[in-house]
Amino acid sequence: MITVLLVDDEELIRAGLRAIIDSEPDLSVVGEAGDGAEVAPMVARLRPDVVLMDVRMPAVDGIAATRHLLETFAEPPKILVVTTFENDDYVYDALRVGASGFLLKRTRPDDIIKAIRLVATGDSLLFPAAIRSLAAAHGSGKSTQGLAAAGLTEREAEVLRLMATGLSNGEIGEKLFVSLQTVKTHVGNVLAKLGARDRTQAVITAYESGFITPA
Repeated sequence: MITVLLVDDEELIRAGLRAIIDSEPDLSVVGEAGDGAEVAPMVARLRPDVVLMDVRMPAVDGIAATRHLLETFAEPPKILVVTTFENDDYVYDALRVGASGFLLKRTRPDDIIKAIRLVATGDSLLFPAAIRSLAAAHGSGKSTQGLAAAGLTEREAEVLRLMATGLSNGEIGEKLFVSLQTVKTHVGNVLAKLGARDRTQAVITAYESGFITPA
């Protein structure tokens, strides 16, 4: 069972998301919050696997709430920010501070379910094309020394490039003719060397450093 915490200042949005999520046998909404200020205590009590976090809220927004969760908990939940516009600066800022992906409020119910499951497993990138677009809009090549200093091996660099295209661990293994366990080891090494919490942060670092150039 994948447990979900809903955070949105609009009760109607929360009700709609709850109906969609609770209709699935492997998903369950364990709590709701109306503002980012309520999130940390609820996470401590409920220990959800995934938080759906509205990016814009009146008191504490989704960016600040995401940052606080990642600073507070040794094993924080995966965070999906929910927004109206995918090119919103708030979305990119939320991804940079640690969110694992984002959803548009107009996303179809089936895609919301898929996104929650994907983020919960963490073995591929959610909406890679959108993340590439965000990276392009916010500029690349900001810190070219950062990735070089990480000391990635040639194979780890290759895995990072494939991660950025949205391939899963299994798909990367097939492309490189290596086992799934080998891919998981390479991915773990990439995340550790970049100081990234998950694939999303690793890929953003790759774009911002100029290691990968958005098409």
